Amino acid sequence: MTGVEEQDFRFTLNGGEVRVRAFPHEPLLYVLRDRLQLRGTRFGCGLNQCGACNVLLDDRVAPSCDTPVWSVAGKRVVTIEGLSAGGALHPVQQALLDEQAGQCGYCLSGITISAVALLAAVPSPSEAEVRAHLDGNLCRCGSHNRIVRAVLRAAAGKAADAQPSDDRVGPHP
Repeated sequence: MTGVEEQDFRFTLNGGEVRVRAFPHEPLLYVLRDRLQLRGTRFGCGLNQCGACNVLLDDRVAPSCDTPVWSVAGKRVVTIEGLSAGGALHPVQQALLDEQAGQCGYCLSGITISAVALLAAVPSPSEAEVRAHLDGNLCRCGSHNRIVRAVLRAAAGKAADAQPSDDRVGPHP
């Protein structure tokens, strides 16, 4: 990039302080994946239209594909890798597994981030609220119904060893 030099940026990432050298307008997504080697956040469309790249930025959902790294300086960023604690999955992650909600899984990191933000704001959402909140997350596999059930399951705090919903066809390869 002509006329623009890399700079140091400091922010909290998944609970720890990081310093990264990057171009100011470099998308946070590229910094996470290429410079910090956190590959759970996915590149989807690159236009803030699909939700695959969502992260939590100061506890709010943010598309990392069009969030310049300069804008996260001094803030808290949480990626999919930062949701688990002490070796235990976040309740939303566990519920997605319990409901066998993923097929290809490409969209799930962004969906998980969005669901975590929803449950932090609305601990007991209705099905309509879950669907509305996840409307900006695209899943080409068509797993939306299972994903919604998983979010509702996490909200209800159902045990991880509970059986998946009755309309299950079976595990997907």
